[in-house]
Amino acid sequence: MTFLLGSGAGFSGDRTDAAIPVVAELIRRGQPSALVFETLGERTLAAAHRAMREAPDAGYEPLLSELLAPVLGDCLSHGICVLGNFGAANPDGACQVVAELAGRAGFPQVRIGRVHGDDIRAHLGSLDLQRWEAENRELPDEASLISANVYLGAVPLTEALALGAEVVVTGRVADPALFLAPLVHHFGWAWDDWDLLAAGMMAGHLAECGAQVTGGYFADPGYKEVPDLARVGYPIIEVEEDGSLVVTKPPGTGGCVTERTVKEQLLYEVHDPANYLTPDVVVDLTSVAVSQVGPDRVAVRGIRGKPSPQRLKTTVCYEGGWQGEAEISYAGPNALARAQLAADVLRERLAFRAPTELRSRLDIIGHASVFDSDAGDLQRTAMGTGNGDYRLRLAAEHAERRWVERATQELLALYCAGPAGGGGVRRHYQRRVCTASYLVKRSDVEAFATLFNPRSDYHVAS
Repeated sequence: MTFLLGSGAGFSGDRTDAAIPVVAELIRRGQPSALVFETLGERTLAAAHRAMREAPDAGYEPLLSELLAPVLGDCLSHGICVLGNFGAANPDGACQVVAELAGRAGFPQVRIGRVHGDDIRAHLGSLDLQRWEAENRELPDEASLISANVYLGAVPLTEALALGAEVVVTGRVADPALFLAPLVHHFGWAWDDWDLLAAGMMAGHLAECGAQVTGGYFADPGYKEVPDLARVGYPIIEVEEDGSLVVTKPPGTGGCVTERTVKEQLLYEVHDPANYLTPDVVVDLTSVAVSQVGPDRVAVRGIRGKPSPQRLKTTVCYEGGWQGEAEISYAGPNALARAQLAADVLRERLAFRAPTELRSRLDIIGHASVFDSDAGDLQRTAMGTGNGDYRLRLAAEHAERRWVERATQELLALYCAGPAGGGGVRRHYQRRVCTASYLVKRSDVEAFATLFNPRSDYHVAS
């Protein structure tokens, strides 16, 4: 029987109502199914670790309650398993939230699986680490270390499902492993059936970014039209026991599923289509066939697999000093010249008011920004209309907060000490997170699952 994989979120900060039509369609079809929330990026995880330092009950996905509350009761009442990496730095905290939400929905005995093993901070220094690709950063010292997390595969998630978990909570896992686990559990695929594992992993890869495969991030007016993007439907992947799959979305939602949307997502973040590395299988996409088989229905076939790698990617996050931004707008007659003068004034001020270690960049948004260099070469050579609406943006970084504050204060001072007509200043500064990637031996990672036992004294704010 077909197994349905539904996407409830594709990143931290995604739409909190996206899962509602997905779950409604899973229920309508009445087939075995799972709903997956992928909400964890590398810096998202570092931010979660930092939040947990300040508040021990924090550190999981901030929008967890808003994501789950509208659909958790329906999933539990219809046998739809829920999986998510919304545990981030604090899977136990996320499990507590899930237990409370389930209780409110009428399921106080919900079985929650908790995956362990991704956090390797405690023994990072004793591991045999290899640099990941072109990584050139050294391991940080213990004082600056924020987090060190291994990308786990689907095995411990499948173990959680085998324990009877109705909701599975993880920290760092490979995103598509969230989707592979329920397929292995349902179909009984072997862990060395590489073609089936590859098909399941790519089903997850197609769905892991949510609306990216259904028209989000694809739309480009006049070139790639996408209908009703405000109500874009999130993907549902139909998977058969033989590994064949179809990408679709809930009927009545916006967006589109076409060969082009599927091909874009299929190759998203894939460095080598013949050897796409994941914890559970190395995927070979060189023989893949993508075909439209109906409105908003695209079949994907020909995915092949190779034995899994012996090392797993590990992301290390550490303190990188401070970074800040400040902006001011110039509009109307001769606005571009005024914005350029403001940029020149700031460069000169920072040259004698800030230490040489301060790194800074100035963009004139509306004239030269995304395509410019840190030195501002394009600003000086690009042609532009003198009149218009421009926003000067300063970005600065330094090991000490005071110098970042000083730099942004210099932009604030342009109100009265700079060109005419500047306004709308905003300033912001925060700690900077740096990342480095390594490979750790699979044999050095102990990943496993348990059923979570909720605390009776814990309550989620309404």
